[in-house]
Amino acid sequence: MSLPEPLRRRLDSFSRSVFTDSRRAGPQYPRERAGNEVVTSLPLQMSLYFNVHFFPFWWLSTVVMLQLKYAVLSDYYKFILVTVMILTSLIEVIRLYLGYTGNLQEKVPELAGFWLLSLLLQLPLILFLLFNEDLNIQPLERSVNIIFALFLIFQVTAAFVTLNRMVNKLATQFRLNEFDRLEEHPVHDLYSLSKEERAVPMGPRGPC
Repeated sequence: MSLPEPLRRRLDSFSRSVFTDSRRAGPQYPRERAGNEVVTSLPLQMSLYFNVHFFPFWWLSTVVMLQLKYAVLSDYYKFILVTVMILTSLIEVIRLYLGYTGNLQEKVPELAGFWLLSLLLQLPLILFLLFNEDLNIQPLERSVNIIFALFLIFQVTAAFVTLNRMVNKLATQFRLNEFDRLEEHPVHDLYSLSKEERAVPMGPRGPC
């Protein structure tokens, strides 16, 4: 399973515009390192690994607490809490998949999608569950949501750093490829070729 191609292009364009370091005018690393440098983040991968094992415990704890306090909640908060629970579960499955794929395989669009889901959707939802006292928050709920929020904050930071490195690596590889093309076809060869073409006498229907 992979992201749709239009979405991949938009995420790739977003990553290049946000995470590219414009202060780097040229390749920062030697040629032998630019192509072989590993930019996968081990701390991010460890965090994702523990997050995968923590999420079922968080889901079970939240469902049990919801069932216990459901009767004392107002109809308004019953609807909100069930909706947030469903959204958080769906987003988390997609988010963890994108995080694993983007980090391990060094795919910028997937990791950018992971970063956006973590920062713009999942973190606000968890903070809502953590700080809205009208939800009749229980001690177990507060504990697991604090751990979840810490996971998200760390992953947002680590993914930002990793994306910055990945995008700059791609930019470096692109510049090196351009330099290689210039070495294979120097500019003065193109100028001399243009002069030779201009020196060929032209007949009424083309070069003589």
